[in-house]
Amino acid sequence: MRIRPSLLARTLLGSALLAAAAAPASAQDKIKVGFMLPYTGTFAALGTAIENGFRQYIDEQGGKLAGKTVEFVKVDDESDPAKASDNANKLVKRDNVDVMIGTVHSGVAMAMAKVAKDNNTLLIVPNAGADAITGPLCAPNIFRSSFSNWQPGFAMGKVAADRKIKTAVTLTWKYAAGDESVRGFKEGFETGGGKVVKELNLPFPNVEFQALLTEVAALKPDAVYVFFAGGGAVKFVKDWAAAGLGSSVKLIGAGFLTDGTLEAQGAAAQGLLTTLHYADDLTNPKDKAFRLQYAKAYKLQPDVYAVQGYDAAQMLAAGVNAVKGDMKQRDALVKAIESAKIDSPRGAFTLSRAHNPVQDIYLREVSGKVNKNVGIAVKGLADPARGCRL
Repeated sequence: MRIRPSLLARTLLGSALLAAAAAPASAQDKIKVGFMLPYTGTFAALGTAIENGFRQYIDEQGGKLAGKTVEFVKVDDESDPAKASDNANKLVKRDNVDVMIGTVHSGVAMAMAKVAKDNNTLLIVPNAGADAITGPLCAPNIFRSSFSNWQPGFAMGKVAADRKIKTAVTLTWKYAAGDESVRGFKEGFETGGGKVVKELNLPFPNVEFQALLTEVAALKPDAVYVFFAGGGAVKFVKDWAAAGLGSSVKLIGAGFLTDGTLEAQGAAAQGLLTTLHYADDLTNPKDKAFRLQYAKAYKLQPDVYAVQGYDAAQMLAAGVNAVKGDMKQRDALVKAIESAKIDSPRGAFTLSRAHNPVQDIYLREVSGKVNKNVGIAVKGLADPARGCRL
């Protein structure tokens, strides 16, 4: 039987369309981004800020990277490590995302990193500072746009020692982020001649601080270094002020204590010193433009979490643009991100061999509703990436 040319053409066209429909997003005209972030619970506001920042950058590019439309899939990780592997596997195996963006909670991010490593899926971590992610779990396909827990902790330890603080107590949630932040602080503080006299903690996300504050009062240290974020940070700062300890003990911390929380903390936060890779009153043109656009789009002032989301999108764009949108060119995409200099609102940064930002850490003081930059605590600080074999 002879097939007429017109029928043959229609048959071939139909087959081509079916093949295109079955192809993964990266082979067509879309880049599929999987957000795995906390949208409920203690860290809900942080997850929303990260997504807002990421979307802001994509919107600035007209909703496309290298000519390809960006499609989003969202999963609420609930800050629950027990659900993390299943949630990450759904994004990778069910939704076939080209890249995962997540998350806030270090325990959840550790599970995400393992899934990403096992499946060779690109992962950009826009907050969780778990040292292992750019330490023993480091991999060519895993990047971070934020910080390691060690970085702001070490910087504040150095500041405290330089200011001749002699004794300190540390107080944090008992989980990876808290433990590692304390280790960073202790390293910086004790190298400079200070002494951590006791390490106090409570289970995440417990916010019953009274017994620990009573113990601090009995220990009478020169300072207390804390690591809390989100709703827990609000509660701690208010409880600290109510306990009246501020007149005799200096409260210092990683910047998450006062980032995104000042509105709720109010007068209780005034004068607090923290260290972080961002401040609310930086004067570089990129930050001014970023803050203006963020406030216009979301009717909110941005914080460090929004910056980290924005920069996660910038890092992805550096890779995608280098391969002209062909996500199959993984090696070239990774090399492009590795070598990128990111023009961040925080100030330009590069990436270490372990794929963690090499960045200035600012000393900030709360003034009104602003984390005011009062100087650079450590310039160009790189995480030591202990255990990384890249």
